[in-house]
Amino acid sequence: MAVSLVSNEVSDLCIGKPALRSLPLSAAVVGDALFALRRSGEPHLAVLSADRDAPDKKAVPGKLCVADVICYLCSDGNLESPTVALERPVSVLLSKDADLVRRVEPQFSVLEALDLILDGAQNLVVPIGSVGGKKLHHGGGGAAVEHCWLTHEDFVRYFLNSIAVFSPVAALSIDAVGLVRSATALTVRHHEPGLALLPVLRRALSEQAAVAVVTDDGRLLGEISPLALSACDLTAVTLAAGVATLTAGDLMAFVDYYGSPPESLVRAIRAGLKEKGLQQMLRLMEDVLSSFSHSSSSCSSSSSDDEESSGGRRPRRLRSRSFSMGRRSEEPEVCHPGNSLVAVMVQALAHRVSYLWVVDEDDYSLIGIVTFADMLRVFREQLQPSL
Repeated sequence: MAVSLVSNEVSDLCIGKPALRSLPLSAAVVGDALFALRRSGEPHLAVLSADRDAPDKKAVPGKLCVADVICYLCSDGNLESPTVALERPVSVLLSKDADLVRRVEPQFSVLEALDLILDGAQNLVVPIGSVGGKKLHHGGGGAAVEHCWLTHEDFVRYFLNSIAVFSPVAALSIDAVGLVRSATALTVRHHEPGLALLPVLRRALSEQAAVAVVTDDGRLLGEISPLALSACDLTAVTLAAGVATLTAGDLMAFVDYYGSPPESLVRAIRAGLKEKGLQQMLRLMEDVLSSFSHSSSSCSSSSSDDEESSGGRRPRRLRSRSFSMGRRSEEPEVCHPGNSLVAVMVQALAHRVSYLWVVDEDDYSLIGIVTFADMLRVFREQLQPSL
């Protein structure tokens, strides 16, 4: 059973996958990438370029998200000249790690594809169409579809469907299996300046995780995740302005605003930008907030019925909870060291996250993190004796 599980073709994981949303490397600038991300509604976009060895095909040199743009705007002097930064080629956003996105053929075995994931690939790009009579994707409007991509989530879901193969390990606690690892490199304290977040956010992007915001005594207050940054209605320019001027705790509140950005934080950002002489960033932010305010007021009448039905509160896309600091925050997904591997898998898949924070059950102090990549390594080790 174990051998057949990993000898299946990777095309089996592509069945029903949507077409890959992409951006052309040759014709795009950073501003175009931001617009494409907003329009797509997806947290990530692939970047395509002509394949040097086969000009009629497309290569995928990388992927990008809103968090990539924020890190870029907050570094290398771009805060002083954000307009210039937005006009640079989209290639400036791409990771120098060429192995983050790998192209594989539909006939690759699941084992071969899994080994690429464990070697550091975040996404596998697969040419799709019809293979062996199987429809591998949901087409749109009859348009030709070239690729789909597979993520760690697809592999975890695939193994969960055959979880009996991994008995009894799947029933053991994540602590017993050795899955809980330190989250120190992914942690900032709530009073640290937002700019201190940048290296941690870059680390989170490389590990497909998030940044944990904690108190001085290590209790988990919340997180700043690439997914939340992508879901936030504010633009990357405004979020970058927040990174440049707010503390990590205030930035967390700014990202997770409710209805409209808190005026106290907007004032703090304005004051911070003026103090640092970032006039161009201030003008861009004011333009964004002005258009956001106009958009919010124009739709307020149409949403009044919704507000009445929800007790006068507008529905949110992100789940929230209140913490002792008196703020609303996106609730991070957490588990405990004694939770079983299979329970953690199910929880992460149900909430569409690729990681879970591991916290103490009594005082909510952060113990560590467990990721899909960690889980996949366990499955690979369990399969090895059968191969």
